[in-house]
Amino acid sequence: MTTMTDASVREFKMPDVGEGLTEAEILKWYVQPGDTVTDGQVVCEVETAKAAVELPIPYDGVVRELRFPEGTTVDVGTAIITVEVAGGAPAPAPAQPEAAAAEAPAVSAAPVASAEEPKAQGRQPVLVGYGVSTSATKRRPRKGPEVTVPAPAAQPEATVPAPAAQPEVNGHAPAADSPRPLAKPPVRKLAKDLGVDLATVTPSGPDGVITREDVHAAAAPVAAPEPVAAAPAAVAPVVTYDGARETRIPVKGVRKATAAAMVGSAFTAPHVTEFVTVDVTRTMKLVEELKQDKEMQGRRVNPLLLIAKALLVAIKRNPDINAAWDEANQEIVVKHYVNLGIAAATPRGLIVPNIKDAHAKTLPQLADALGELVSTAREGKTSPSAMQGGTVTITNVGVFGVDTGTPILNPGESAILAIGAIKLQPWVHKGKVKPRQVTTLALSFDHRLVDGELGSKVLADVAAILEEPKRLITWA
Repeated sequence: MTTMTDASVREFKMPDVGEGLTEAEILKWYVQPGDTVTDGQVVCEVETAKAAVELPIPYDGVVRELRFPEGTTVDVGTAIITVEVAGGAPAPAPAQPEAAAAEAPAVSAAPVASAEEPKAQGRQPVLVGYGVSTSATKRRPRKGPEVTVPAPAAQPEATVPAPAAQPEVNGHAPAADSPRPLAKPPVRKLAKDLGVDLATVTPSGPDGVITREDVHAAAAPVAAPEPVAAAPAAVAPVVTYDGARETRIPVKGVRKATAAAMVGSAFTAPHVTEFVTVDVTRTMKLVEELKQDKEMQGRRVNPLLLIAKALLVAIKRNPDINAAWDEANQEIVVKHYVNLGIAAATPRGLIVPNIKDAHAKTLPQLADALGELVSTAREGKTSPSAMQGGTVTITNVGVFGVDTGTPILNPGESAILAIGAIKLQPWVHKGKVKPRQVTTLALSFDHRLVDGELGSKVLADVAAILEEPKRLITWA
């Protein structure tokens, strides 16, 4: 929403990415008050719970004020910067926003703008760029009887749904002639968490908007008699903090999202992990040969490349491993494509971007994709879309000198392969003990949909290929 404090000043608000995220942290400002900005210019970098992304401004003008310093976490829908727009055209009358929305060109729909906002430049600001579809904003479906309203009233959509089609809020269907309560997405989430029906809340904000304080006030009579609220107070004095010898780091952004995802995965999917130690001497020789190959010149060639290819071949031979468990519908969803995730350690925490349609890529193409994925992750420029839709993941703990581990499944996936350190070890080869390049692989899988036989076949196939890389040709 753009608020006009006068005819030429606009407030640009933190956009809603439409992925269930309600806040973002401002990592870095690229402009300062007095700077001139143009439509599409990146003004700041923000970090959501999924990734760090650059945020462009949707109009021309001069920066008047930065509302928050770097390091501040801001709710979606909160003004973060004010810009004095050249020309100072007055705001259009807000009358009949529904009709205007119906007659406006498709590109003029702006979910982050209010009914009063002028749509002069016809562009919708989002965290990852422009070009969002102008159809009604779609929210992530939520489980249970509670269904969130598709979009707040301060964010009109291209088409206004009929009153009869309005979803239920907290289990209560609104009356056909009753307007939807006005509230920002974070406030709606707070009301849902507290079990408050927004239709029963008396708004105190401007233009009848429900605020956080209104929700807390409505929930207070219910929360007051709760006896369990007093329990934490008795334990609190036991916790001590030595500021001279301890450092406390707020859990937020990617780290917070990763923690929640890993806890959810560990306590939702029954993990099973199997291990195999394999002689990869021939694979290491092939890596060196490929580095000299003309077609692979300039490309990223390392053991991870061949291990990734080996896993893709193993999945092709055992396609049921590439699946997901749909709890809501009680179905196993077998994927006929492989989006191969690669776990990457970054300064902001662990992220798992994936290579889309990795199963269809040649070895050179896979090398290019791996190189781009790693470089982008190291620069902290991985986009949220790059981390969505993964089917199977590889984590390389061997780069830290670790022999192996028991990896936790990436949420929504059925298997993850851990690669241990490749070391020279005494190994029986052709009846004699010789020094050979050896590593240990660990495959964790979701035992709800992958039984021991299937998991063992996949791990054995990967090991067999790494022991005899020529199987990449005969099995592919």
